[in-house]
Amino acid sequence: MRNTVRFTKMQGAGNDYIYVNTMQYSIPDPVGISRRWSTYHTGIGSDGLVLIGSSVRADFSMRIFNADGSEAMMCGNASRCVGKYLYETGLTDKTTIRLETLSGIKILNLKLAQDGNVDQVCVDMGMPAEIRELETGGLFRRKGISLSMGNPHFVIFTDDIDRIDIGSEGPVIEHDPLFPDRTNVEFAAKTGDGKIRMKVWERGSGITKACGTGACATAVAAAFLGKKMDGAENGGVPETEYDIEMDGGHLTVEITPDGHVLMTGPAVKVFEGEIEYEI
Repeated sequence: MRNTVRFTKMQGAGNDYIYVNTMQYSIPDPVGISRRWSTYHTGIGSDGLVLIGSSVRADFSMRIFNADGSEAMMCGNASRCVGKYLYETGLTDKTTIRLETLSGIKILNLKLAQDGNVDQVCVDMGMPAEIRELETGGLFRRKGISLSMGNPHFVIFTDDIDRIDIGSEGPVIEHDPLFPDRTNVEFAAKTGDGKIRMKVWERGSGITKACGTGACATAVAAAFLGKKMDGAENGGVPETEYDIEMDGGHLTVEITPDGHVLMTGPAVKVFEGEIEYEI
């Protein structure tokens, strides 16, 4: 038996996912479907599959499946797109939305453009955890900051970011024994204009244009290391706001006085369509 599902392709800073409203459509095998639909040339093509659903704890819920079928705890770029989807499809008229994820309830604050559509979304990502300095072993030895933003990250600051072969180093570091559940890997560098340049290898998806939780992790790592983005020493006092530039665009990350991480960036609808699958 074949079933037809309507989907929306959306992207945030180039991080693209397939979005399905599970309050309307059933997705019985999200692992297999994410693998098939995420594949370019033979599927829709994306970094993964996002399922939007109801929630008894919040306004709505979100589940994320990477391109390899593994389930992610959280995705910052996807959460912003979910906020845009919910508002612009009329599922809510709220501009502050509580979204249930596997890493807890996140607060989405929608920013509307003059045409009434959602232009930017600010997400309260909560507080980082398990921050520590580590050094990987094996083929690529890298010192970095390991932390959790609801999912695991390893942030490496380097002066040679454009020379790094992320396709070679990323999967090796992702599977390093230091990270029993694997990890996302960010390579970051200070630029001369007060910003941070970041490239990412995402756990379960590989090289992607952007990573929202990765941008947050990079800002936290910069603060942890006491780096000041204008090149001057800051005496261990972290900057409160960072502009993280990635291949797909940039995100603004603010660390509040109480330690919460706020991520602000765009949410863009690419196209809508229908696809069939066997059930």
